[in-house]
Amino acid sequence: MKNFLIIYMLAYQTEILYTTILLTIMVIGLLLTKRAIRRFGFIKSIEVNRRKIILNLVYLFTYIIVISILAIIWGVDHKQFVVFISSVLAVLGVGFFAQWSILSNLTASIILFFSHPVRIGHRIRILDKDFNLTGKVKDITGFYFFMITDNGQDITLPNSYVIQKGIQILKKDEEPGDLSFIPPVTNENETTS
Repeated sequence: MKNFLIIYMLAYQTEILYTTILLTIMVIGLLLTKRAIRRFGFIKSIEVNRRKIILNLVYLFTYIIVISILAIIWGVDHKQFVVFISSVLAVLGVGFFAQWSILSNLTASIILFFSHPVRIGHRIRILDKDFNLTGKVKDITGFYFFMITDNGQDITLPNSYVIQKGIQILKKDEEPGDLSFIPPVTNENETTS
């Protein structure tokens, strides 16, 4: 058994070396990424659960890339690999096109994490001509934005909706400011004279 293991290792020493290098780079890259996201979250006062969501997305994309590279290292035929990857991407593309909101909400979650000033605990007003949504941000997950309105209602909004609408961050006791720039709501069924 020991001789078989030695013969196997000698036959595949290049693949084993490349695999070891790739896995080492992956582990170091994930540690650095985790540290950077943790530091960014601390500097921007981002809640721990939101950091975990972004970190899990980074892990997912990293593992997909590493598995693809490992398949190439261990001799999967390039033509077959390209056909396999294109088939998987076609199925994912059709699935995401059918459920476009899933992809847009994940993307909006990443944008909310890295570049949007709204944080959990802020009192905000979502600038929408149809709805008066003023309240406190309760949670922001991978897909949804939770808030409690001033009336005490629990509101759940898709992250893509929050990104599309303007947000006014209010002070704790501040009333929503002058919003005269929002056009008045009109009923399309009314006839004008």
